[in-house]
Amino acid sequence: MPLSPVISRHILPVALKLLYASLRISITPPLRDIPLPDEGTMFAFWHGKMITGWLLARTIFPSKKITAVVSMSEDGRALADTLQQCGFSLIRGSSSKGGEEVKSAMKGVLQKSGIVVFTPDGPRGPINQFKYGALRLASTNHSALVFAEICYASKWILNSWDQFEIPKPFSKTTVKLHLLELPLFLSEVELQTYTTTLSERLSHA
Repeated sequence: MPLSPVISRHILPVALKLLYASLRISITPPLRDIPLPDEGTMFAFWHGKMITGWLLARTIFPSKKITAVVSMSEDGRALADTLQQCGFSLIRGSSSKGGEEVKSAMKGVLQKSGIVVFTPDGPRGPINQFKYGALRLASTNHSALVFAEICYASKWILNSWDQFEIPKPFSKTTVKLHLLELPLFLSEVELQTYTTTLSERLSHA
């Protein structure tokens, strides 16, 4: 059943901010010790970790314009409403299924030194698997990619394709940041091999 716009625009943003503020978050390496790039950057986390991931982007890049890539599905509509109320700009679609317009919009944000936030296994999986399109985009634009490994000490797990996690209020939350500088892929085989290896490396993150 689709969420009412009243819920997605007025109730969920407040609930999300309150839950996020209650979490006891520790970030490694400390932000002062990680060489976050000044230019356009892609920021990613698994689809199942999005309750923390979206607002975490604002914590890590407080002075940057942040743009979220959100699918065109009905669930995506509700998420887009919520994120817009939280101060995000939006790109509707995905790097793999949204066509050239989505990729062009993402490229435009990166070229203006903005932050593009996305879930690399969204919107429908497979779980914890990067899509080729996002990595190709980061590579061809020479953009850094920061992946957030998020772990809750206490949580509920939904019976969904992404094993969606809802942290319990005040849960200890550990975040490990991976700063990835992607190579220039000379062939599709090279891209696919790299994507598989990276997904396996971060699949438990």
